[in-house]
Amino acid sequence: MDNKLKVLIHGTGFAGQGHTDAFRAVGAEVVGIVGRTPSVVKKVAHKKGIPYASTDWEQALKDCQPDIVSIGTPGGAHYEPITQAIKFGCHVFCDKPLTDSGDSALELYELAKQKKVKTAFASSFRYMPHIIHAKQLVANGAIGEPLEVECISHFNLERDIPFGWSHRKEAGGGRLNNNFTHKVSIVTSVIGEKILSISGEVRDDLGKAPIVKGVHNFKTRRDHIPKDLNDPSLKWGESNVEWTYTVLAQLESPIASKPVSVLFKHGGLNPRFNEDHIVFYGTKGAIYIKGHYGHGPLYTWKENKTWEELPLPQDIADEQPNIEGDTERNWQCLVREFVKDIKGEPFAPYQSFKEGSLYQQLIDLIRKNDNSIDVRYLQ
Repeated sequence: MDNKLKVLIHGTGFAGQGHTDAFRAVGAEVVGIVGRTPSVVKKVAHKKGIPYASTDWEQALKDCQPDIVSIGTPGGAHYEPITQAIKFGCHVFCDKPLTDSGDSALELYELAKQKKVKTAFASSFRYMPHIIHAKQLVANGAIGEPLEVECISHFNLERDIPFGWSHRKEAGGGRLNNNFTHKVSIVTSVIGEKILSISGEVRDDLGKAPIVKGVHNFKTRRDHIPKDLNDPSLKWGESNVEWTYTVLAQLESPIASKPVSVLFKHGGLNPRFNEDHIVFYGTKGAIYIKGHYGHGPLYTWKENKTWEELPLPQDIADEQPNIEGDTERNWQCLVREFVKDIKGEPFAPYQSFKEGSLYQQLIDLIRKNDNSIDVRYLQ
């Protein structure tokens, strides 16, 4: 008897296609895919060899009878299909952000608990191999007691990327939803999962973006930047979400006597001068990882007062799926543990809607921009 778990995919773009590959890689059967545009969903289904294609999510749940649904659409389109899937009794794998608001994200988390379905939340760059290495080093006392973490990144994104979901809060856009979720997941995986306090500031540096038809894949949106931005017939959409953020947090660590301070600094449109990086500082040393999501290499600072590059341990390298892209590889790492859990097999702990709802509530608080104190009266 074929006991493969059946998966229904929601979304035809980069995420939906990547989720398809990830579930197939761990032995699940992708039985259907749903998208907005009939011609696009049929084309993707043919390309990926998926037997069922539809634009009607509720009907697809009935027709495909999936064990798992995988949500790969922008965050603003998550609430309804996830609600329907949970009520249908499906386990849910969802890309970040969980929804466009803390209240709706919390509602989904509570509904999943009530219906006793398993959930996975794909703020999945905590599976980067050098992040896993850093977690081992910190746990083994390589830096003593953790004191402080610094996450710095500047993406220099093109200002004229066509207007779409990434420009709108209600659609799940913004750098907090699509960058901070990964960063906080990375830091908590190394330091400790309990967040004690948070404050922050956000800024919309963009203002507007050109409206262009035919953009279906987030990864190829740069290919659609208009050649003539001064064309008087060109229409523009207004951004209403942050492109830059600065966040301060305190985390509890099981190996630190005091809360660990964390700085998250990200400029989506700003150019970088030196490498983006993540640094973990402690009482006896430090760990520096190049790259905004810890791509590597990794360096340690110890008693000899110099930075020393450490090779990736072979056991960590051996555990990594043999996939080229970081995003795709990290999806598969998460899917692997999620599927093991559903099957009742031993699994490593993974992030669920618990973290997804928490992160969305934190983002709502940060976006209020009400942490500054007016000091003009002192001058």
